[in-house]
Amino acid sequence: MKPNFQAHPWHGISAGENAPEVVTTFIEIVPSDTIKYEIDKESGFMKVDRPQKFSNIIPALYGFVPQTYCDNAVKDLAVALGATDVTEGDHDPLDICVLSSHHISSGGMLMDAVPIGGFKMIDGGEADDKIVAVLVGDHAFGHYKDISELPQAEINRLMHYFLTYKNLPNEPAKCRIEQVYGAEHAKEVIKASMKDYQDKYGK
Repeated sequence: MKPNFQAHPWHGISAGENAPEVVTTFIEIVPSDTIKYEIDKESGFMKVDRPQKFSNIIPALYGFVPQTYCDNAVKDLAVALGATDVTEGDHDPLDICVLSSHHISSGGMLMDAVPIGGFKMIDGGEADDKIVAVLVGDHAFGHYKDISELPQAEINRLMHYFLTYKNLPNEPAKCRIEQVYGAEHAKEVIKASMKDYQDKYGK
């Protein structure tokens, strides 16, 4: 009997045959989580990163695109859009949040998502892009092709979370959103992060 091995969610699974048009996404946390989970980069197991300190709850499914990495190519895109204080990528897989009308009770799963835009977030001089996507086939969000089609309230909810989830009372903001961009630039960010991954981990 052959032993069964689980692929590492970051290194053992591809970004998808049709990336960046449709990307495989590994979901780490869901809107009902009051604890921030993330993949342990060495083992591939889910681990507790930290309890959410305040009332900030992620308003969408949240995770990363496998076999992506944010380094020089991702940084260069931020600089090209005018971010003068960016010195590097955040050295993590590319973050992605997936909009869906369905209740998904826990993370640790794969799903296919269509990128529709994203946020050019700068966190302490690091390019920390957040891709916004929709779940393939979702009956409420699946028809959106670009972030410009979303209700502004939905964009504001996502922006508010990313701009505040690290903040402590009476402390200056740790990050900012340099730009909200559409589907075409989101695909460029995904391709850049795939290049950064190959540069660091490729054969």
